[in-house]
Amino acid sequence: MGSRFDGRIALVTGASRGIGAGIAERLAAEGADVALVARTLDHHPTLPGSLQQTAERLGRFDGRVHTIAADLSDEADRARIVPEVEAALGPVDILVNNAAAAIYQPLSEYPVKRRRLMLEVNLHAPIELTQAVLPGMIDRGQGWVVNLSSGSARHNDGPPFRTGGVALTIGFYGATKAALNRVTNGFGAELHGRGVRVNTIEPRAAVLSEGADALVGDMLSEDQIESLEAMVEATVALCDCGPDITGQVFVSLDLLDEQGIEVQHLDASGPYPGGHRGHR
Repeated sequence: MGSRFDGRIALVTGASRGIGAGIAERLAAEGADVALVARTLDHHPTLPGSLQQTAERLGRFDGRVHTIAADLSDEADRARIVPEVEAALGPVDILVNNAAAAIYQPLSEYPVKRRRLMLEVNLHAPIELTQAVLPGMIDRGQGWVVNLSSGSARHNDGPPFRTGGVALTIGFYGATKAALNRVTNGFGAELHGRGVRVNTIEPRAAVLSEGADALVGDMLSEDQIESLEAMVEATVALCDCGPDITGQVFVSLDLLDEQGIEVQHLDASGPYPGGHRGHR
């Protein structure tokens, strides 16, 4: 276990399972005090994992852990998150906007209620949480914001267009992530020179966390999957990057290759034997 994040306070959304829980574990393993945010405090009716279970995983490290059950689609609910973290742990140094709503459906029949939900969780929540932590980060002259995006933000090549898997049902989800990428760039440009780094990371391949595996696992071959550990490794690299690395959209495995970063276990105990490779 390292000490890269000693003395820093991190806030991770969507931390009850999957990538968010992995990021939270890695930050805690390297010394951060971590605030965990998700809707699921005790249990989810269909998915494994909860805030309490993630907190138990982090309990073996030395740092403090604080859990907040909140609905990021609700403006009033998300407005209380940063003040509660600051009261419990102190000013936020690292914000990881990982939580996302992913409802796959053709655009030709996509209802406005679902569009609004996706925009609230995937765009408005990251913007508002970033706005809430910025004053303290600017005052201290440093801070890190990492937004998790998706390859679905890129336009489909065609015609002819891909029609397999979820290609024809991720249009609106991809649109929300494309908007998040542009917001990242906007924050980076506004804040450059003030010590606050704002970046986006997206997987090169599918990361089969519990929820993703249930949705698309059977549609993917082994070469279309990357390890959870690799995605976490790339994310935490941006939680400790220099001040001139900002406003950018990075791809997980490309970033690791470019910087020569070796993938580690989630508890930072040593190299992960699977490296980049995903597994079922």
